Amino acid sequence: MLSEDNQQATPRGCLLGRHCQLPAQPTQLSPALFPLLPPRVAMCVGKCTRIVGPCLLTLGTLSIVANALLLFPGWAWKYLADGHITKQAKAVPGIWGGGITVLLAATHITAVGWRCASCSDCGTRRNAFLSVVLSKLALLGSAACFIMSGVGLTNGPLCLYNTSVHEHGHGPRWGYPFLDPNSQTFDTRISIQTENYLYDQSLWSTCLEPAGIVTWNVCLFSILLLVSTAEMVLASLQIINGCFGCLCGFCDGK
Repeated sequence: MLSEDNQQATPRGCLLGRHCQLPAQPTQLSPALFPLLPPRVAMCVGKCTRIVGPCLLTLGTLSIVANALLLFPGWAWKYLADGHITKQAKAVPGIWGGGITVLLAATHITAVGWRCASCSDCGTRRNAFLSVVLSKLALLGSAACFIMSGVGLTNGPLCLYNTSVHEHGHGPRWGYPFLDPNSQTFDTRISIQTENYLYDQSLWSTCLEPAGIVTWNVCLFSILLLVSTAEMVLASLQIINGCFGCLCGFCDGK
């Protein structure tokens, strides 16, 4: 005979000698047996990738446009044909540095993040590693754009200006008046050791041609500085994000 407690725990059919299975009791396993599950991390990595990619695409395009405009001061093409373009603008860091290298990384990151249908094996660790490599190239390119844009902004534009009356053969010439100690700017109103043209807009009229070249260069080089700074931040973020992607994958179940 079964005890009263066993009768309560045993199904009625078993008491009559029928074949039956007792319900399995839940087994409690130690949480220490389960490592941190990657899917949640992978979801965060994928979301971050879907944000970083389109942002880099926008910034890379803006960098190319800004540098292209630097080659046509005042919307005129004759200065480019004559070679009267600022050296840093002629080096086009915003096109190859903040533009092409960033767009290459951004295209791959965007395709992986959104699992583009034309891209095979989207979200795999191999593509995560490739995104890290391309992001490093984008970081280097945007850093080069930042440095060259800063130099171009500091040195001022190449323009036609009046040289000092104390210089032999003085008169209008093409050069960098805010770096040239023989410029009338430095003779009469400014000392290169004590002041910078960026802080005194009354000096911007020193450049006679192209018209408005100082404003043109200051605005566009400032845009390149801001864009390249944002690109460096996003590229660095994607490098870290891609390293997590190499470990966990970009998507659930990867």
